[in-house]
Amino acid sequence: MESSWIHSKRFSFFLLLGLLLQGGGSTFTINCSGFGEHGMYPTHLDSVFARKAFRPVTNWRVPTQVNLSFTMSAILDVDEQLQLLSSFLWLEMVWDNPFIRWNPEECEGITKISVTTKNLWLPDIFIVEFMDVDKTPKGLIAYISNEGRIRYKKPMKVTSICNLDIFYFPFDQQNCTLTFSSFLYTVDYMLLGMEKEVWEIEDISQEIVQTNGEWELLGISKATPKMTVGSSLYDQIMFYVAIRRRSSLYILNLLVPSSFLVTIDALSFYLPAESGNRAPFKITLLLGYNVFLLMMNDLLPTSGTPLISVYFSLCLSLMVVSLLETIFITYLLHLANTQPPPMPLWLHSLLLYCTSPWKGCPTVPQKGNRSLGHSSTHLPGVKEPIELVRKEAGPREAELNRCPEPAKAKQKDESQERHLVDLWVLFSHMMDTLLFRLYLIFLVTSIITVIVLWNT
Repeated sequence: MESSWIHSKRFSFFLLLGLLLQGGGSTFTINCSGFGEHGMYPTHLDSVFARKAFRPVTNWRVPTQVNLSFTMSAILDVDEQLQLLSSFLWLEMVWDNPFIRWNPEECEGITKISVTTKNLWLPDIFIVEFMDVDKTPKGLIAYISNEGRIRYKKPMKVTSICNLDIFYFPFDQQNCTLTFSSFLYTVDYMLLGMEKEVWEIEDISQEIVQTNGEWELLGISKATPKMTVGSSLYDQIMFYVAIRRRSSLYILNLLVPSSFLVTIDALSFYLPAESGNRAPFKITLLLGYNVFLLMMNDLLPTSGTPLISVYFSLCLSLMVVSLLETIFITYLLHLANTQPPPMPLWLHSLLLYCTSPWKGCPTVPQKGNRSLGHSSTHLPGVKEPIELVRKEAGPREAELNRCPEPAKAKQKDESQERHLVDLWVLFSHMMDTLLFRLYLIFLVTSIITVIVLWNT
């Protein structure tokens, strides 16, 4: 019994050795004697199926050439937070099996047969960036030609790593890689090639892509670098897949409402500051913009800092600055109408220069702010009480001349005080105009900068 067990082990060993070390010219030719109207009998390929555990070569020193091709039929999802690309591929692999050959003339003209893949040797091709379990369905079919060429296609849902750059969101373009390689066979045993040209893969993929969602396929290119792992060298083919985000959804839901709110905030400067309605309006607008950002937060990427987030922060900052400017102008107007402080001489000169630049720098009174009312140069557009009094006709002037001296002095002080109020009101309006122009310049400059960055 022990002798029979030893003989069976020796027979298995020599059978395995014979399969691995066959001569360069020995091939297996299928006998077509059993062909009939029912096709080929399974027993014709039993000897081939028995070799499925071994690489199908007649000389083990010759590497197997495997040609690759794929078709990207769908871009399912892009996860910015996890940096993952989900796509659906049809992977095609073609290689030769020298042990499966027949003469079509002797086999009733049959040039191609289909065989289940569980009975064949399959190359261990995988995607380096793959980050999920291969869910390829079992029991797929491969086609074998009479020359021994095997063509195997399989569908794959690929979840792969992709280094995403979301700075230009929502006008971003991403370049993801799909690297096909073998994890068992080095370049001494397996070489990879292209079954189709890259432009064919690109054209077919763009033609049959079935998703009209957020992403669109721009192009596919390839490179063939070798991969070194320790002292082993592996062949690989790297495909660069360029995709672009469809930005219309984000333009309509993010950029257009934000632009409208900022435009309304800029136009609110035309509300009279004296009315007291500008500040409440700006506060309401600011609260509305915060609510808008909270509602649209789900549309923004959750990782990184895209340019659109900078744009929203800039718009929010401009609204806050405009509100602060309104508060400052309101405070100046309130101060001017209640208890105006003495105006510094340099500020009075600046007002005169800004309102009458063609007259040059006027002469500034040398003594105190009380002499402002006696200045020979007055601000245009300010209805000074002294001028109004001079324009009134004779009866009023005669009545004023008949007034006693204390009344004249009191009336003169009131006139100077009203003139000082007018000066502070004019200063408030000039500051409002100046800050509004600075606000517009900064707003336009910022928007142009963001647009230029998006275009690049």
